[in-house]
Amino acid sequence: MDKVDVLIIGAGASAAAFAWSLADTKMHIVCLEQGDWVDHQNYPANGKNWATRPDFGSDPNTRNAPADYPINCEDSDIGAANFNGVGGGTILYAGHFPRFHPSDFKVKTLDGVADDWPISYETLEPYYEINDRMMGVSGLAGDPAYPPKQPVMPPLPLGKSSAALAGGFNNLGWHWWPTDCAINTETYEGRDKCINVGTCGNGCAQGAKASVDITYWPLAIRAGVELRTQCRVREITVGPDGQATGATYFDADGKEQHIEASMVVVASNGIGTPRLLLNSASDQFPDGLANSSGLVGKNLMFHPYAAVDGVFEQELDGGKGPHKGINCHEFYETDSSRNFVRGFSFEMNRGYGTINSALIGMATGDIPWGEGHHSAFSKISDHVTSLVAVCEDLPELHNEVVLDPNLCDSDGIPAAKVNYRLSENSKQMMQFSIDRAKEVFKAAGATSILRELSPLPGGGWHNMGTARMGTDPATSVVNEWGRSHDVKNLFIIDGSIFVTAAGVNPTSTIQALALYIASSIKDRLADGSLFD
Repeated sequence: MDKVDVLIIGAGASAAAFAWSLADTKMHIVCLEQGDWVDHQNYPANGKNWATRPDFGSDPNTRNAPADYPINCEDSDIGAANFNGVGGGTILYAGHFPRFHPSDFKVKTLDGVADDWPISYETLEPYYEINDRMMGVSGLAGDPAYPPKQPVMPPLPLGKSSAALAGGFNNLGWHWWPTDCAINTETYEGRDKCINVGTCGNGCAQGAKASVDITYWPLAIRAGVELRTQCRVREITVGPDGQATGATYFDADGKEQHIEASMVVVASNGIGTPRLLLNSASDQFPDGLANSSGLVGKNLMFHPYAAVDGVFEQELDGGKGPHKGINCHEFYETDSSRNFVRGFSFEMNRGYGTINSALIGMATGDIPWGEGHHSAFSKISDHVTSLVAVCEDLPELHNEVVLDPNLCDSDGIPAAKVNYRLSENSKQMMQFSIDRAKEVFKAAGATSILRELSPLPGGGWHNMGTARMGTDPATSVVNEWGRSHDVKNLFIIDGSIFVTAAGVNPTSTIQALALYIASSIKDRLADGSLFD
């Protein structure tokens, strides 16, 4: 039996930021992570055939590592993606690091859809700034799509692919800007700069990409936070008074353990968090922990991705890195002339390396077997770049995470099942984005379109909304600073508390929220109102 002040479940982007911030209270903080530390020497970039390493893929059902749990996506239009280990999804993400727009926090007021957040962009702005410094964000000040902000490093070089697409945007008169990325363009906080290897999505062996195992966690641990790996939490336990008492988990040897805690903080992502809360049902909470609203697991939002690959006559640099160079927010806000509400951002994907260029060309029929194979391959390899539309998903009750009645993980804990269908709004938005992407390629001088995807079938990297925040306990799971309405010593700090999804990648906002919640806890510890 352990007894600690604060128990954090999960060791990804939000947990690391939260732990670092709360460490200055000098409380006894323990974090349980079902995965392990990732050995950077084992990153695919350090060996041959790095593009074909399934152990560093984003799909837990095919990766099937000891730390993984299965996710049943047979009734979902988009396959879920995650990574279990210290660092979580930041191990495999591309480092694209935009903020939400101010409008993203008040879409009900502006557009009459979904709900407004109980907080604003201005609430999170100081925490965005802290997080930018902690992670190390490169970019260019002055983007007219945002309020003023100052990245801590110069922007990534455009490269040939970004420059080609930027020319297309210029010819159309559409917004584009060098993207904010959590990737070093100069030596920063002991981490060297990017060397353009292009392995961002398989783990950055250079250490230039800011995964939280090398940014926040070393500082949090130095400040006294204890991080225990290979500890899979089965359930959060509660006492007779309905307050959280700690958690039961399986250790590295498969032995059941219990840790007692005065405060429990869940940071297990938009699928893992509702799974844990539903698995924590008890006599006091028969429908799942903190679920009096019935909304735990409901309102699941992904970002439905639409992608277009264009072929250019001139040589590009698709095999190089980083994958992201520029973005476009021309179509971000609602326009009444369109047949959908809200909008999307374009982010460029620099292109593909040799193996993936061949595989894609073979799949589309542009590269034949036999005669003409090498000639056709040479017209695609380093001649393709991509535009990806990050489409805003609206919250809908029928899109949900539930417990699978048959599927379990290796410790016998019921797995998650995702029930998700694309809305007509999303379908219309994706098609609109594909049509606009084709316009960009034409304006940029592309010779042909290689392929289009709508949605990306395994593109469920961003899972949000399944334990939403709000001021009304009947319509939300946590309050405006992350505390459960039902269980006063239970907090949730990951993307599951999002009210809406926005049209940009969520990691920066997830971490800003975690820092804001940690700050709110510290303020209330100081005045004695934390559990009021």
